Amino acid sequence: MTERDSLVIRPAVEDDVPLVLALIKELAEYERMSDQVVATEADVRLALFGVTRCAEAVIAALGETPVGFALFFHSFSTFLAKPGLHLEDLYVKPAFRGRGFGRRLLAHLARVACERGCGRFEWAVLDWNDLAIRSYRRVGAVPMDEWTVYRLTGPALDRLATEET
Repeated sequence: MTERDSLVIRPAVEDDVPLVLALIKELAEYERMSDQVVATEADVRLALFGVTRCAEAVIAALGETPVGFALFFHSFSTFLAKPGLHLEDLYVKPAFRGRGFGRRLLAHLARVACERGCGRFEWAVLDWNDLAIRSYRRVGAVPMDEWTVYRLTGPALDRLATEET
């Protein structure tokens, strides 16, 4: 059995919350966004295991050694009238990259999407992350060049939320 064959991908459980947060922080450091991480263990616990779960996570491990994770949630396509699976974050620790573990995480989530009747599986990637872009193209993913992601956060979100309708 090869190392790649011994990789286990399993759903995160509540005891994994500290690990998930640690991996989120490692990802943020890699993406040069550490200053944007304000999540706490309590926040992650509520998001993944609270009454209204808004996301799910899977852990990739070699034996007892976690090598990465993926965090995802459902979206919806009005054109397909089907749910979609949105990959928010996928991270493989640097020491374990280049071994196909990221591709295995993607394949796992593609199976989840198919099992749940999703019409699409989508994610965003930073423009400078050539390693990830090449990996995504190798699995057949295509960039949505005609779309631009917009984000509303902080005071701008609060202002819009308080506008009269």
